Amino acid sequence: MTREKLRRKIFRVDEESFEKTALEIFQFQFENNSIYRQFCLLLGKTPENVYHIQEIPFLPVEFFRDQEVITGSFKPQKIFVSSGTTDSKASRHLVRDLELYEESYLVCFENFFGNPADFVILALLPSYLERSDSSLIFMVEGLMKKSGRSENGFFLYDHKSLYKKLLDLETAQQKTWLIGVSFALLEFAERFSIPLQYTTIIETGGMKGRREEITREELHAALERSFSMKRIAGEYGMTELLSQAYSFSDGKFQPPPWMKILLRDVNDPASVNAKVSKTSGAINVIDLANLDSCSFIATSDIGKFNGDSGFEVLGRMDYSDVRGCNLLLD
Repeated sequence: MTREKLRRKIFRVDEESFEKTALEIFQFQFENNSIYRQFCLLLGKTPENVYHIQEIPFLPVEFFRDQEVITGSFKPQKIFVSSGTTDSKASRHLVRDLELYEESYLVCFENFFGNPADFVILALLPSYLERSDSSLIFMVEGLMKKSGRSENGFFLYDHKSLYKKLLDLETAQQKTWLIGVSFALLEFAERFSIPLQYTTIIETGGMKGRREEITREELHAALERSFSMKRIAGEYGMTELLSQAYSFSDGKFQPPPWMKILLRDVNDPASVNAKVSKTSGAINVIDLANLDSCSFIATSDIGKFNGDSGFEVLGRMDYSDVRGCNLLLD
């Protein structure tokens, strides 16, 4: 099947058609992605002997650090780069079609929150805003354009201006979407206390290296106290994906229809469970929007399913800096 036909299917999938479309994309990427094909062949997996999504090989996310993970041949419109750490290489996601990413985050926003034009979009993302190659910043800028509100804006470290902006928006009873990295939201909450009735807060994670680590439950409790809110929402995304999942209570994430979470046994990477259970394991992600890179990613995150078809993120594997190139034959 051609890329164009697969592209048209991505955001039309439902529960019944997901597996068929995923298997079609698996065949397409096996045939047109040399890195992924080599990985599959090392595992003895081909489109001829893979019949279910649980049998599809999931490429370790670390490959994006050392390899150009692309399906087909193209000059990328954009290269998104992860923040990385001082002791690890950054991941690079070569994006062929920015319109595909834009459709992914816009349809996802509409599914979970509504029309961006109804919201003022605010962002407290200092660690991302200081870089020009962040997929998160690209997404938020796109949402601001769709919102079209003059009040939209990024806030680097100017917490006082953010506080005044939120006061004005709350007085006007304006629906507001505030997305922030964890450490920045916590610092803001420690300086300013403001009851937020018309604002949705989305935390994206990101505490490591900036201040003492705390649990997600502790973070959300602190934010809820400071802002007199009953719940803090969360986003699950990464540079290597073009889709996001969102949580609205207790860290229980829901993916959009074209994204599916599976769990693998940390001691047996080929053992995958797609059924809802209380079992924890390493998170595998199927992101059909990753049509031009790889839609089947084995992450370094540990998670578990919950009873409403969602999932929770429990932490990270402690050997997550394995290099992708070391898993390939010369």
